[in-house]
This record gives sequence, structure tokens and C-alpha cells, in this order.
Amino acid sequence: MTSQPHPVDHELIQAAAHVARTRCRGDNHTMAAAARARDGRIVTAVNAYHFTGGPCAELVLIGAAAAQGVYELDTIVAVGDRDRGVVPPCGRCRQVLLDYFPALRVIVGAGDRLRAVSVSDLLPETYVWADHQLDAEPTTPVSTN
Repeated sequence: MTSQPHPVDHELIQAAAHVARTRCRGDNHTMAAAARARDGRIVTAVNAYHFTGGPCAELVLIGAAAAQGVYELDTIVAVGDRDRGVVPPCGRCRQVLLDYFPALRVIVGAGDRLRAVSVSDLLPETYVWADHQLDAEPTTPVSTN
């Protein structure tokens, strides 16, 4: 079931577009991402392209946010260099974003079709990594005496 779209955070799109325009140079950095933290701050990042599969801008952003003490994100958007506009996250990023931030909204679409949707809407019937982890509580060893 698809949830209703949320309001689009145009300031976030502008922040990502600014980083894409001013920081993405050449083949190594071709995408920028911006995310809004729960406290309102905006965190930005660029991808680190490498033929071995370097991290996408969304994944770099998760680390950059943590380095700034931001662990709760509300909304994220990725924007391509050369004025390509909003670019939806790849499959790997969708899975990682869902695992880290299950309530995250992702801005997708173009022009008058821009919308903010739940990351879970981008991965229907998905594998949920947290559901398959061992219990966090240590078990008590059984005595064999």
C-alpha cells in the first residue's frame, strides 16, 4: 500500500542543487545529496565515484551526518550534476536508507511531479535487515554442572 505524498522540501532540493553545481567536478563527484535532520539542520554530501563501486551521495551523507552528530533524518534528496535535477536513489541506497531511517521521506520525480514519499514506498515487500538480527540482549549461559 502506497502512502500519501508529503509536502516537498524545496529548500532541501536547492541545497543539493547548489552542492551539485559548485562541488561536483569531473567524473569522481557527479551527484549531491541533502537531508534535513529532525532538528531542522541540512546536511549535504557528494558521491565518491570509483569503478569498484564507490559510495553514492546518499550513503556518503549518512556518514557525514553522523560526523556532525545527526542521527535522525526526516527527508533526503539527490541531485545530479550538469543540471540533471532530482535523481531517485538506486536500489542499494533505498535498502540502506530504509534500514537506517525507516520513517525517512525521499524526494523523487521531476518538475511539477516532484513529491516526497516514504522510503518504504520505494521498496515494497522489502527485506528488513533489523527483523533478522540476533537479539541485542545477551543470553545467560546454561550451567553444565
